[in-house]
This record gives sequence, C-alpha cells and structure tokens, in this order.
Amino acid sequence: MRVLFIGGTGLISSAASPLVIERGHDLTLVNRGVSPKGIAPEGAHVIISDAHDAEALRTALRADVAAHGRYDAVVQWICFSHDHLAQDLETFAGLTDQYVFISSASAYQTPPPHYIVREDNTPLSNPFWQYSRDKAACEQLLRDAGAASGFKFTIVRPSHTYGYSDLPMAITSWGKPWTIVDRIKRGKKVIMHGDGTSLWTLTDHRDFAVGLVGLLGNPAAIGEDFHITSDDVLSWNQINEIVAGAVGVSKEQLASQTVFIPSDLLVRFDREAFEGPLLGDKTNAGIFDTSKLKALVPDFETRHHFADSIHESIAWFEADESRRGIDDDANALWDRITEAYTKAIDGIFA
Repeated sequence: MRVLFIGGTGLISSAASPLVIERGHDLTLVNRGVSPKGIAPEGAHVIISDAHDAEALRTALRADVAAHGRYDAVVQWICFSHDHLAQDLETFAGLTDQYVFISSASAYQTPPPHYIVREDNTPLSNPFWQYSRDKAACEQLLRDAGAASGFKFTIVRPSHTYGYSDLPMAITSWGKPWTIVDRIKRGKKVIMHGDGTSLWTLTDHRDFAVGLVGLLGNPAAIGEDFHITSDDVLSWNQINEIVAGAVGVSKEQLASQTVFIPSDLLVRFDREAFEGPLLGDKTNAGIFDTSKLKALVPDFETRHHFADSIHESIAWFEADESRRGIDDDANALWDRITEAYTKAIDGIFA
C-alpha cells in the first residue's frame, strides 16, 4: 500500500510513521524540513514542500505520482481550517482512494450529553473553542464532498494523545512542557482546575498508531468517523500525582502545593489561555467508547498506560538540557493567579 502523510513527524504522527513502514507499506511524508519533535523514520520518502502552499504542493505531488503512482491513502495531520480543507479536496481528487482527516475529539458537544462518548450519540458542537469548531467545519465539508462527488474520506478524532516529548497535564505550557515539572520540583504552587476529580482519557501515541494504521486501506472505513482513544481513564488529580511521583515528589507534597480554582474563574484571569482548553475540553469528562474502531481494527487495544509511559517521557527530557525549557510568561501568570486567589480566599475567612 502506498501511503502519504501530510506532516508525519509531530507528536502523534511520530509513532504512526514507523508503524506504516514496519507493516511493509510504502510511506511518503510531506514536510517543510526536519521537525523539532522528530525526524522522518528510516525507509520513508520525504517531499520537501509547504503543505499550506496549495500550488507548490500540487506541483510536488504531481511529480511524485508521475514517478511512483497514486496513493492508496493520504493522511492529513496539519489541516486546521475550512479553506485549507477545501484546497485539499481539489489537490487530492483523483490522487488517492482514501483521504484521512485528523480531526479532534474536542469537536464533540461540550459538555457532552452522556458521560461516555460514542460516534453516534454525540453531535459536534463546542461553543468554547474556535479550534474545535474549525475541525467540525472541516468534517462537514468532507461529508458534503463525499455526498456530492463521491470523494472517499475517513475522519479520525484523537483525544488527549501523548508521546515522549509531552507531559499531558491540564494546565501547562504547550511550548515548554517541562515548566510545570520544574515548578512541582521547586515546591511552587500548582493550579488544578475545579477539584481535580473529573475523569479524563490519556492515549499513548503508539496505541493511537495501531488504530490509525488499521484504518488505512480499509474499505469499511470510507465515509466513516472514528475516535481513537485508550481505556486509560484517570482523574486529573491522579494524572498530576503520577507526574509528580515520576520526579520524586510525593502525593502529600504535591497536595500542599496545589491550589484548586474553578475553571470559569481561571477564564476570567486569562480567557485565551483557559477558555478553550478548559471549558471547551478538560473541565468535562472525557471517556470514549471505542467499539466502532475495534470492530474494524481488532488488534487495537491499550498496551501503554500513563503510569508507565511517564517514566519514558521524564527520561527523554532529562537526557538533554535543551529540552527542559522554562516558560517565564506561564510561570508569571500562574504566580499571579495563585497569589490573587489565595489572598481572596484567605480574606473571606479572616
């Protein structure tokens, strides 16, 4: 099978790319260059092109198809807008038998109408996060194209998927995730949204890869949508305790550092930082029924659990000092919030 990844070296896709090759498929990646999160796996072909420059991409793909043939499956990892998806519909018409769009489980209705999310019981409606609404708009455009022209697509929705270069905590620095670990180790205050008891699913990118690759070239996946998530369900308190424990900080010590703040109040401190990621996502329960995926991909299962995988992540960060960058702006924001909130609460009970 000939597979094209638009992207393919990012956090989630970095496990899918080597698995495609391991299973004997021909993999080509479109990338602007070497990703800071990883490099193209051995055995993959690489097309150097800007995936957001439609004309340059089409020129590069036409040359590749002329030399090697059309693609059995294309996976679009880095499309986040209706306009980009519209360009892809034109670009890949006639070039592939299956266009796989990587959407997001955050596109589901928020808060969810049922505590377990299934593809058929949860509409796409997130009033708190533009990112999620854009993903939903892309999905609708795909469905319209499928109905109008027979464009063959599959929709995949990851939820909170982590890899070795990530530390999946609710309140963190996306660009410099070591910041929160450094804060925990130094005994600084750590913010927990709400009371930390809401349940959340974490998925190792290696498990996600098995689900995704099993859908490629699968005719039963055409025109369908699937979330690919594990059954590793934890409370946010447990997630923070697992991270702290991996760097030698006890539950008791972490508890003394943690400041519990309602999510809507955090949004008032900084709407951009908290409204989408919290009210539009992590404040709510995130538990998923994966029976639809398992019916098509029987080898998909949860083989990696966060309590074990966290030690690989910590080792990865500790192996190279340059990976342990500190986000000074995030630290300043968290200090300001915890100081103001603690002072206000102390004043009530003074």
